[in-house]
Amino acid sequence: MGTELLAPLDLAFWHLESDAHPMHLGALAVFAPAPGPARGADAEAVLELLGTRAAAIPRLRMRVRDVLLPVGGAAWFVDKDFDVHRHIGRVRLTGAEARDGDGSGGFMAGATRLAGELMERPLERGLPPWQMYVIGGADGGPFAVLVKLHHALADGMRAVAIGAGIFDEIAAAGRPRAGAPARRVRTVPPRSWMPGPRQVAGLALGRIEDLGRAFGVGASMVRASRLDPRGTPALTASSSGTRRLATADLDLEAVRRIRRAAGGTANDVLLAVVAGALRRWMRERGEPLPDEDPRALVPVSRRRPGQAAASGNKLSAYLLGLPVGEPDPWRRLALVRTAMDRNKAAGPFRGAGAVAVLADQLPSLAHRFGAPLAGNAARMLFDVLVTSVPLPRSALSLGGCPLRAVYPMAPLARGQSLAVALSTYGGRVRVGLVADGKALPDLDRLASCADDEVAELLALLTTR
Repeated sequence: MGTELLAPLDLAFWHLESDAHPMHLGALAVFAPAPGPARGADAEAVLELLGTRAAAIPRLRMRVRDVLLPVGGAAWFVDKDFDVHRHIGRVRLTGAEARDGDGSGGFMAGATRLAGELMERPLERGLPPWQMYVIGGADGGPFAVLVKLHHALADGMRAVAIGAGIFDEIAAAGRPRAGAPARRVRTVPPRSWMPGPRQVAGLALGRIEDLGRAFGVGASMVRASRLDPRGTPALTASSSGTRRLATADLDLEAVRRIRRAAGGTANDVLLAVVAGALRRWMRERGEPLPDEDPRALVPVSRRRPGQAAASGNKLSAYLLGLPVGEPDPWRRLALVRTAMDRNKAAGPFRGAGAVAVLADQLPSLAHRFGAPLAGNAARMLFDVLVTSVPLPRSALSLGGCPLRAVYPMAPLARGQSLAVALSTYGGRVRVGLVADGKALPDLDRLASCADDEVAELLALLTTR
């Protein structure tokens, strides 16, 4: 793998980062002890296996360096001094957290607490931008692996494609079988780098279309921006640079039953659950409901089928008002479904939420010097990020230890105190809540409110 320029959107994520707002994605993968008399490998063995498999993933050997051309640009280069041990580490739980044998209660509380603290720290920019930590207590017990990948390296789907290489099943599938014939490499005749007349015309038309689309997005953003955004104080608090993580596990079958009754998609149901959870949480805090519904930025993948391994970020997004002012849970769901249907009808390349489409059209120099301004403008556009990250459906393991849950984590934009990420695995919807630690010290309660909201929707289903 040679030199590769960062795409404009990747460059935007690279320059949006600050000490208080690190721009890395994360995932907390929780493992049970291996079945049988061995009861799983010790933590050092897991750490060594993790390092071996991570070192075998070519993308994780790449780091970012500035380039002369394009002006203000940067590129991925293979790190010739790559040392996997600079990217992996072990963090021990102590006391009751370490003695929690079945992986519930104390272990999860300790793992999420440590993961939140580790998510505060920006990745070192002179190295390939990723880290992994093994979090555990006593050898042979449950453990977790925290994965941090810079957003310039990957969006959610790409992060899953990269990180999946650590699992037993994916690593085994990537190894050639003993005695298998070597793969034949098909040679392609060299082509001239000079485009022909038709190519020039096609490129020019495509560029005009892209610029027109970007202009439309920019105009929509101006119309949608709030010069004096007012909302829930906790969601608009100044950044403290701290991070807190909380998790929730929602019943996937319950979500599906609600979807079948209400129509729409499972994602519509989950967005409505987030809205209902926020409403419950605000009322429990004694806060007045905001006059204007908080806005969610809902990322949308622009990857086509089979593009999961393609490098770079391929994202757009929708803007969605979360109807926290509506007291009826089913009415909230109907409002979310109507709004999302309207977004989908317009498409992911239009509207104020398609900020990534606009970023793709800006030159490298604009990202380098305009990132702080763009970052500060985020709070004028949205209040909370709500993203869904698809995971493999098959059962996975690490060193023979079964994967029990994966909680995704999204970065916090400037001006935001909460990001919500959702993934489905093992018959449950796993929710990862990342928040500013000082703005939302009661984040665990918000996680519980999500479960309460699903329970109420399900209970109301029987009376409809």
